[in-house]
Amino acid sequence: MPAPLISPSILSADFAKLGEEVRAIDVAGADWIHVDVMDGHFVPNITIGPAVVKALRPHTAKPFDVHLMISPVDGYLEAFAAAGADIITVHPEAGPHTHRTVQAIKGLGKKAGISLNPATPAKMLDYLIDEIDLVLIMSVNPGFGGQSFIASQLRKIEAVRKMIDKTGRAIHLEVDGGVDVNTAKACIDAGADVLVAGTASFKGGPDCYAANIAALKATAG
Repeated sequence: MPAPLISPSILSADFAKLGEEVRAIDVAGADWIHVDVMDGHFVPNITIGPAVVKALRPHTAKPFDVHLMISPVDGYLEAFAAAGADIITVHPEAGPHTHRTVQAIKGLGKKAGISLNPATPAKMLDYLIDEIDLVLIMSVNPGFGGQSFIASQLRKIEAVRKMIDKTGRAIHLEVDGGVDVNTAKACIDAGADVLVAGTASFKGGPDCYAANIAALKATAG
């Protein structure tokens, strides 16, 4: 089984020195950089906006995996695309016309993702799966880092993997929430190929980042 891509969430980084943290996690072997954007409305927390994404962009050439937990989302797509996002992931609940949102992301030259909250069923993808590049399964309720993995989401990962395989398209299946060396293997076995890991990537400080990422990748063995 191939090792998963690791997309460390900067939500768990030291915000006082984000540029340094992004450079350190890049050198440590991160495949993508996961950027959690929260508005205090769609989810109960506030994080960063496009200006921070733009400021971080020169610090790494790795893809910026930008997860927009904001509503309404459409008015911010262009700003995050211009700031340097490579993948823009939205929630179907974050706007009235999700298919149009996906088209807008693609029209900006970016890869489009759809994120499913724990209570959002896989069938929400029925009429979107042929248009998107990534599905993000939330294995915690979004809003805060450091939460415990919700085991019921493994069934959803399996269901979405079957949907993806049926399309024959190269669609990434990403999992975010409570992912660590204890839960990563179950996610991979269920069909995930990208793991978002905040606490598990950044714990221990920069000297530990490479070992943390290596340990997550090794769970595929």
